[in-house]
Amino acid sequence: MDEKKKKLGFNIIKSSPTDGHKGYGQGVLSLDNVSPVIIDVDAGEAEIDVGALHARSMVEKGIKFLKTKEEVPNGKPYWLVWVTIDRSEVGPYYAGVTACFMSVDREIRRGYKSLPEHVNRMDKSLKRQIIVDDMDESSKTVLAEFLRAHNELLWTNSTDVLKKALLAE
Repeated sequence: MDEKKKKLGFNIIKSSPTDGHKGYGQGVLSLDNVSPVIIDVDAGEAEIDVGALHARSMVEKGIKFLKTKEEVPNGKPYWLVWVTIDRSEVGPYYAGVTACFMSVDREIRRGYKSLPEHVNRMDKSLKRQIIVDDMDESSKTVLAEFLRAHNELLWTNSTDVLKKALLAE
């Protein structure tokens, strides 16, 4: 059988998660509009991996994460990018984009990532912030091309702040 690999998309804006709940859960951040994008720095490729929402992406599975980069000297570099979509008067757009570094050495089944940083950056993405300063230029370009190719309308509607941060225009 020739089954095609299901192409994952971004979590698209849903109606309010508190509709009909008479105030219960008001003020709680919803993960409905955030999607994790994993960038393989060496390969120059990006893909959505929703498993990363629970630290269970394909890159993270079977890996014990250590506290310092030095403990994983031969780690392959990756960026986990939290992308939040929102809607403005113009239409849907990429509202929050934040990146976190991690490295993985499959041979020794060890990796490096800062879990507090990953959680904080996801929170900042949900709060519509753009934080990609730590990323190398080629990874920024990969991300910009991925976001544009994934949905041209979302990219077009996005702020100049995001476009300048990724494309150094």
